[in-house]
Amino acid sequence: MAKDTSPVFQIKITLRDSQPAIWRRVLVSSETKLSQLHDVIQKVMGWKDSHLHKFTIGIVTFSARYEPGNLEELVAIDERYVKLLQLVALFRPFMRDFHFACEYEYDFGDGWRHEITFEGMQPIKPEVRYPFCMGGARACPPEDTGGPWSYPDFLAAITNPKHENHQDILEWLGEEFDSERFDLAVATKQMHEGVASHW
Repeated sequence: MAKDTSPVFQIKITLRDSQPAIWRRVLVSSETKLSQLHDVIQKVMGWKDSHLHKFTIGIVTFSARYEPGNLEELVAIDERYVKLLQLVALFRPFMRDFHFACEYEYDFGDGWRHEITFEGMQPIKPEVRYPFCMGGARACPPEDTGGPWSYPDFLAAITNPKHENHQDILEWLGEEFDSERFDLAVATKQMHEGVASHW
């Protein structure tokens, strides 16, 4: 991302209906577009960007420019032309202590909904490479595991070798999975590599 003098927003990304919570905290430029924030969320959370997504604030929907296939896609605002600074300017009168949140939904079939909370802003620091991951907790669920309501069943099966579906799920997943694992360095590296070509 090109260096500038724009303020930096502190944003917390929390996967809704995850208990205990799966979350990340990042710093991004206020000039970040929603399409770029989508890239950040995908990489810092650990998703594969293989499904559709949308942002929602109140009754307003922002999404990528899809081939029109239904009414929702026709009325959504193109996320490529909306900057975070514009959203804050628009919604700041309704904020309390700066905080306000929007929803980011990924994979409409599984329904992975994230709460995106704007926690504050700070001056840009030349020595920091943005976007920057400050912290987080727990692994992102694997793709196509059925959404937040099916995820506990997935965990029960994959963590119990005696579970009747344990072996089938391991073979389907193709690798070990530790739901408690979060590596800040790996998340930061994936985020930087994933967004480098767009910023």
